[in-house]
Amino acid sequence: MLPPLTTSSFPTNLFSTPDLHSRSQIEGKADVFLRPNHSSAVASKLIETARELVYPRGKGIYATDETPEAIAVVLHDAADEDVKQKQWTEDEERDRRRRWREAAYNAIPSEYISGVILFSETLLDFHLAPLLSDRGIIVGIRANGELRPLPNSPEEFLVQGQDNLLRDLQAARAAGARFSKWRAPIACTATGLPTEAGLDAHAETLAQYAAVSQEAGLVPVIEPDVEFKEDADLARSVEVHEWIIARIYARCRAHGVLLEGTLLKPSFPQPGLKHASRETVTAEQIALATATVIARSVPSAVAGVVFLSGGLAPSIATSYLAAVNALVNAAPPESPFSRLPPLSFSFGRALQGDAARHWVHGDDDKVKDTFEKWSRACWLAAQGKQA
Repeated sequence: MLPPLTTSSFPTNLFSTPDLHSRSQIEGKADVFLRPNHSSAVASKLIETARELVYPRGKGIYATDETPEAIAVVLHDAADEDVKQKQWTEDEERDRRRRWREAAYNAIPSEYISGVILFSETLLDFHLAPLLSDRGIIVGIRANGELRPLPNSPEEFLVQGQDNLLRDLQAARAAGARFSKWRAPIACTATGLPTEAGLDAHAETLAQYAAVSQEAGLVPVIEPDVEFKEDADLARSVEVHEWIIARIYARCRAHGVLLEGTLLKPSFPQPGLKHASRETVTAEQIALATATVIARSVPSAVAGVVFLSGGLAPSIATSYLAAVNALVNAAPPESPFSRLPPLSFSFGRALQGDAARHWVHGDDDKVKDTFEKWSRACWLAAQGKQA
């Protein structure tokens, strides 16, 4: 493993490459052809980490990168009415967040979970990375900032956080992170959205982020989250997924991103909540649409695909994941589906929703049991099996 960075290893020029490859402790040779801008030692560690996040098949990522405000909502919604009425001080809320994270990290089973995405507070202030890394779970960090409306298209949003990104990711690496994640919300309606400007902006931002993440020594997990709250049908969702993913990789090539050292975190193509077919679409239809999108738009060099749950109920998210992997398992050698990268998960609410309710009520045994149940269900689904 790479020795941990210290603040003294940060470059004085934040836009220069950290001097990782010149250190005598680092060994390694990438097993792919590299561009001149890639150090063999750094590239080999990026590739190794990316593969460890999706192998052995079935392992996936637990996403715990909600903001403090979002965690407060999760815990509030999980509580009984009497607890919901309680007023927490800022210090009490902070301590509550820390204790919930500690409980979750101690409860997740390492045989099913390969990595965990942390929010900066959890990594840098609570210092909880060792709870995970000591159990062989790879630590990640949320890289993206907040949203602001896209000029002249207020229903689309730009993602902030590029300023000081290299510095922030180097600090995360010094604190134990080995991968990062950037989410970009992609609007999707039957007509009109996304706009060309929106697609181009997100593709460019995600590619720039991926390049900076690798410069900091972290595997980038690229997350184009195509939303499904409007009136698009399944065909439209497939179309938008293909558009944005293809553009992202075109820009990644322009920025010299090492694809073998990256993961993609897309949503499942699906009809919008306002479309009539939402209630009748089957997991098998979602699976065919999903596999088609990945086959058409994701380069084979990418180490793996880890789907987001996007607020889907745990049973729905795992059924979609199981169906697409079952489809891949059954694909004949001549099918493009037989050549897809590992298809796994990077779920948040689908893993922790039930556990949060038990934790709020002080039932630590059920917290552990619930994490075991849903982590195993996701592990099985990523192999094409039902729990």
